[in-house]
Amino acid sequence: MLNWDHIFATRSSRMRASEIRELLKLLERPDIISFAGGIPDPALFPDEAFKAAYADIFSSDQAAAALQYSVSEGYKPLRDWLKGEMAKIGIPCTADNIFITSGSQQALDYLGKLFLSPKDTALVGWPTYLGALQAFNAYEPNYDQLTLGNRTPESYRAAAENLGGEVKFAYLSADFANPTGETVDLDGRRRLLKLADELDIAIIEDAAYQSLRYDGEAIPPILALEIAKKGSIENTRTIYSGSFSKTLAPGLRVGFVVAAMPVIRKLVLMKQAADLHSSTINQMAVAHVATRHFDQQVAKIRAAYSARRDAMLKALEKYMPAGTTWTRPEGGMFIWVTLPVGMDGAELLARSIETEKVAFVPGQAFFADRSGANTLRLSFSCANEAVIDEGIKRLGRLVSGAMAVAA
Repeated sequence: MLNWDHIFATRSSRMRASEIRELLKLLERPDIISFAGGIPDPALFPDEAFKAAYADIFSSDQAAAALQYSVSEGYKPLRDWLKGEMAKIGIPCTADNIFITSGSQQALDYLGKLFLSPKDTALVGWPTYLGALQAFNAYEPNYDQLTLGNRTPESYRAAAENLGGEVKFAYLSADFANPTGETVDLDGRRRLLKLADELDIAIIEDAAYQSLRYDGEAIPPILALEIAKKGSIENTRTIYSGSFSKTLAPGLRVGFVVAAMPVIRKLVLMKQAADLHSSTINQMAVAHVATRHFDQQVAKIRAAYSARRDAMLKALEKYMPAGTTWTRPEGGMFIWVTLPVGMDGAELLARSIETEKVAFVPGQAFFADRSGANTLRLSFSCANEAVIDEGIKRLGRLVSGAMAVAA
């Protein structure tokens, strides 16, 4: 067999299979209770609305345009609708400040390509979204832990220079983050803006879950805070990345970026070189459904996911042994569990699949340095309350047994 390794670019050595995508295969096993995939419940998709949308497109004079090449920036009516939605959350902008991507994952890939040269540093959470690490890894960066406490800009700068590069951006999900479910408070967002100004770096604000708030007071997006401070989106360094995957449907692969025009222009050039434009007909369908049903759809999924979150928190309190802790998210799809030091989430998963038939994601995958072995991520989005109770009961039994053996 031909040995390709010496032909592949060096960046290919940093490409890894998604541990989560592999775990999604377990969803096909009827005997497994899965808290692994951070995916929306297909039973909640607005399928009838999309059926009507595609029918309307094909029964109108839009049919030819829907099947034709289109502009790289994205379908204008969809960007116009997004402009109105952005204004509602404190992000006044024009349609030209909005760029449509093939899911927000493509946005992360493009932004990694745009900012990272080999050996540059990206500031990320410890833990952070695995998909972001996968997207950035191809551009051969280093990672440093983004903290919003007492670390100085000079320490970040010096650490990056010692590794042969510069700090280029800070990446985070400020609302109900994947994997922890945690939210950055208002003071933390302001501290991040101050840090970015002092380092002269970009901020990538991953807002994939922002619409999924179930309780608590909404906090302005980082980009909104920066616009309020600096007067215009054209004066900002925050790049807001959003998606319809968690609210409408992930299979259509429609995401978007909101940013100052110098960033948008570069992203458009990347799009032209990569795939020309996102699916025209899918953008049209999303625009059709969003303009007619978005608020109703979001209200429906909030009610469903909120009940499931409550059920999982209740079950964790009931079944998990002393010595374990977990987050209490105000929204999103995830709860982050920390096990006693010395326990290994990957080993626990292997035993769980074999004995208790419960799947989850070991937390180590979400750490750039592969630490966090004693953590795991649970998703409550695709299980009803009864299944959640039974699954957490089994998981608690497994953790209790593992702790007893360790003792």
